[in-house]
Amino acid sequence: MRIAHLVAMVALMGLAACAGRERDITLHNLKTYSGEPEEFSIVPAKPLVQPDSYSELPAPTPGGANITDQNPKADAVAALGGNPTRLQAGDGVPKGDTALISSASRYGRDAGIRSTLADEDLAFRKTRSLFTWSIVPEDEYYRAYRRQSLDPYDWLIRYRKAGAQTPTAPPPTR
Repeated sequence: MRIAHLVAMVALMGLAACAGRERDITLHNLKTYSGEPEEFSIVPAKPLVQPDSYSELPAPTPGGANITDQNPKADAVAALGGNPTRLQAGDGVPKGDTALISSASRYGRDAGIRSTLADEDLAFRKTRSLFTWSIVPEDEYYRAYRRQSLDPYDWLIRYRKAGAQTPTAPPPTR
């Protein structure tokens, strides 16, 4: 009788562990388990500066970006002489990307492809994360997507054999 109770308790614990997985199933395990603060999650703000005119300050955007927030991509673009405002998403396709978009969609395109891919990937992650529990936490991401990844050096060799000019690549780390 005790064995039946033990089996039932283990089964209930297993079902309870699987509850609530419908919303977000992540395969990456980025926890450190050290109990110490994560040093990479601390981001210093830019220094405060006094504006030239207080009447020309932008309107506050609750939940939006602050002018003292770090933006490394925009800072890098500005440091290299580019226009960091081109990184901001707009309502439509930027003028500089119209040729790229028209070339990429010359055979047609699905307007709902992002939601379709998100649904398919969620279903894939659900099936791949069913039996991934372990005593020692580990990152399951690369093992789950291994069959969908490409070997870059294999493709580099294939393109070179086909006569395509390819850039140099670092030696493989196999």
